[in-house]
Amino acid sequence: MLPAIAIIIAILLSGIRIAQEYQRSIIFRLGRFQGIRGPGIYWIIPLFERQQKVDIRTKTVDLEQQETITKDSVTIKVNAVLWFKIINPENAIIQVADYNKAVYQFSVTALRNIIGQHTLDEVLREREQINGTLQKIVDATTEPWGIKIEMVEMKDVEIPEAMQRAMAREAEAIREKRARIVKAEAELEASIKLTQGAKEMEGSPIALELRRMQMLSEIGIDNNTTTVILVPSDFTNAAKSFTELVSKKKLAE
Repeated sequence: MLPAIAIIIAILLSGIRIAQEYQRSIIFRLGRFQGIRGPGIYWIIPLFERQQKVDIRTKTVDLEQQETITKDSVTIKVNAVLWFKIINPENAIIQVADYNKAVYQFSVTALRNIIGQHTLDEVLREREQINGTLQKIVDATTEPWGIKIEMVEMKDVEIPEAMQRAMAREAEAIREKRARIVKAEAELEASIKLTQGAKEMEGSPIALELRRMQMLSEIGIDNNTTTVILVPSDFTNAAKSFTELVSKKKLAE
């Protein structure tokens, strides 16, 4: 009698299971889904029920480097990182044979496809937008599996050396173009200001004399050995009047 009771107690105790806080147990009774247990301690019917534990924590998956061709026919190598978690343990076990492998393979395929839909410049400039699009595509596919794609990030984009040199030359040409435009705009503005200043001085002999004195002072400060003779504006005006008078006399003769 006692041995039989001991055997029954041992069988009952063998059905005790414990699941951690981050685990859920999928229970199958005679091959059919029975329910989800955990976390904590629970009991299953020995010999008739079996369990399969699932980790519901966020998982990180490194997508190995993929060599793909962009929309503008440039061959690049891209790798990425994907974060996902199981939100429905039942579907993750019943709907797909190996959810880890399934998520990885589909993510790699989606990465190659989405890179092929963008040019190289778009891949480099709009990385965040591409990451968001890739996340939505993968998440839509994995949702029936009970899996939530939390984030996808492209880590590195490897460009061929010839393309890197071409991009460097293009960037240098753009910088040179900007420098020339800025210089031309500065020269145009300076010429406008000089023209305005000359017009102001033309109507004010005093301003012209002050400018002459300023130029003489600047020459003295620079310690130049060049001798500069500044003709007063009165002399200039007198010479101009004399020239006009002579011209009129010749025309009269």
